[in-house]
Amino acid sequence: MKGDAPLFAAIDLGSNAFRLVIGQSVKRNRQLVIQEVKTLREPVRLAEGLQAGALDELALDRGWQALARFGKKLRGFEAGRVRAVATSAVREAANAQLFLASAERHLGFRIDVLSGHEEARLVYAGVAHAVPGVEQTRLVVDIGGGSTELILGQGAQPLLTESIAIGSGTFGARYFAGGRITAQALLEAERVAVLQFEEVAARYRAQGWQQVIGSSGTARMLAKVLKANGLNDAGQGGITYSGLLRLSLRLLEVGHVDRLRLAGLQSHRLGILPGGLAIMLAAFKVFGITDMLACEAGLRFGVLHGLMHKH
Repeated sequence: MKGDAPLFAAIDLGSNAFRLVIGQSVKRNRQLVIQEVKTLREPVRLAEGLQAGALDELALDRGWQALARFGKKLRGFEAGRVRAVATSAVREAANAQLFLASAERHLGFRIDVLSGHEEARLVYAGVAHAVPGVEQTRLVVDIGGGSTELILGQGAQPLLTESIAIGSGTFGARYFAGGRITAQALLEAERVAVLQFEEVAARYRAQGWQQVIGSSGTARMLAKVLKANGLNDAGQGGITYSGLLRLSLRLLEVGHVDRLRLAGLQSHRLGILPGGLAIMLAAFKVFGITDMLACEAGLRFGVLHGLMHKH
C-alpha cells in the first residue's frame, strides 16, 4: 500500500466468477495509475444456475455466500469508494430482484445491474487506462461468461459499443455439456458466434482499427495457454489465429476437458475453455484478426477508474 492514498473497491458479479479488487491511485511517470492492493475471486458460476431463465437456489446461495465474504473485507469503506456491478447473468435472470435484495444485504453496498452498453464502456475505460494509445484506434473484444462486448475506441474515447449475449460459460453449457468436445460441437458453436458477430461487424469494419486487444478472463486464459504450450508461430506472442487453430486440435484430440494436459491452464477454467475458444475463433474470422494483445484490465479497472475520477 502506498502512503496515505485512499483505497477504492470494485466488485464484479460476473457470470462465471465474482471478483473484488481493491486499488489506489498512485503517481507513475507523472501519470496517475491504478495500483491493485488486493484481489479476490469466487468461482460462483452464476450462469450455470440459470434454469428456464431464472437463477436456481444453489446459484443464488453461492452468490450470496461469496458476497458475504466480500462484505467482510469491505468493512470500514465509505459507500462513495465502493461500486458493485452485475453483468449478463443477473441482467437476464427473471428473479434478479430476489437475488439483488439479499445480495446487497450480504455485501453491505448497492449493486448496479449494467446494461450491455454500460458494461462495454466500462471495459473500454479499463483497457484505455492500462494500455495508453492516444492516436490509435483499437478494437477491444471482451469475452465474458455470459456476454461478449465489442468496443471500437480511440484514446480514452469509445466510438462504438456492442454487447452480444454469447459467453464462454453459456456456450460451454450449451455445446460442451459435461466437458465433452466434438468437432461437430466446436464447428456449431463457432458458426452461431459468427452469425451473431456478423450482425454488427459492418459498422466496425467501416471505421477500421490499428490494434486489437482482448480483455478479461477468456483472452488472458487463451494467451497464457498459447504461450505456455508453444502453440503460436515462433516469435509471436499474445493470441494468434494459428495458435487458436492448434489449440482446437489439442482439444479435439482428447475429446474431453478432463483429459486435457495443458500448461498454464488452471483447473477452474477447464469448463469455459471450449466455449471461449469457439467465440474467439469466430471473432478472429469475422473481424479478420490475425493477432491480439491480451490485457489484464477490463471491467473492474473501468469501475475503479470511474470511482477515482469522481474523487
